[in-house]
Amino acid sequence: MAANDKGVIYEGAFGARDLVQGPAMTLDTIFRLASMTKAVTSVAAMQLVEQGKLQLDQPIGNVLPELSAPQVLEGFDDSGAPRLRPAKRPITLRHLLTHTAGFGYEFLNADLIRYVKTSGTPSGSTGKLASLRMPLLFDPGDRWEYGINLDWVGRAVEAVSGLPLEVYFRQHVFAPLGMSDTDYVISSAQRSRLVSAHQRKPDGSLEPITPPDPPWREFWSGGGGLYSTGRDYLVFLQMLMHQGRFNGAQLLRPQTVTLMGQNQIGDIRAGVAKTAMPERSNDFDFFPGMSCKWGLVT
Repeated sequence: MAANDKGVIYEGAFGARDLVQGPAMTLDTIFRLASMTKAVTSVAAMQLVEQGKLQLDQPIGNVLPELSAPQVLEGFDDSGAPRLRPAKRPITLRHLLTHTAGFGYEFLNADLIRYVKTSGTPSGSTGKLASLRMPLLFDPGDRWEYGINLDWVGRAVEAVSGLPLEVYFRQHVFAPLGMSDTDYVISSAQRSRLVSAHQRKPDGSLEPITPPDPPWREFWSGGGGLYSTGRDYLVFLQMLMHQGRFNGAQLLRPQTVTLMGQNQIGDIRAGVAKTAMPERSNDFDFFPGMSCKWGLVT
């Protein structure tokens, strides 16, 4: 699908939803949004910034006591135990929204994989709330690394709004925009339109798999887990393109949307990562050969 400031200018559906069973893609096919969930969480957080319930540059530990004394992982001692030290500065919402807080993802960082094994911390793939209790990989504000930052933003949205994340999204994002096919849990009728997930086999071919569903059993992840259609998600993007207002709903102020689209990390380089789990992810460079920066909508 494609849209400009006048509206939708193209939509088409091609291929199959499942490489084995073969139902065709349609315009109302439902996809797992994965990290495209992060942008929705960013919008929710900025709504609460506008209301004064969250602040971009105050310690997020004021809202989430679990983050009031962050620890940085400096390596492992001779016995294999993690070496931790207190972070030099507090984590802020701006750090979390820009992936500069110090958090990472296991599948992108071998030290976090080792930390999970040696510390007994649940892996992120378990969906347990304790899986968020990861150490930082560097001091907040020092550099960029893609990670669980938006999961913590989701927890902050819940803390200050008093609503579970999926309820907040429905009431303040999806319903106002008419996004009726977007949620963390989908009906049996919607499931009949769902694309299968696939993984790559050693010979390079793809096979359908059945991922855990919903993937976040103890908490709704601000970093992933939503389902949606191309049509629904394009409505969300059109809202941002129209400076926070679309389908008669004003979700954000124009100046907030402008701020979200500006460089928020200064000279820090962003957008490049190498996988620590080749079976799950490739290396990536969001803008090869270009300088990549980061705003407040992830």
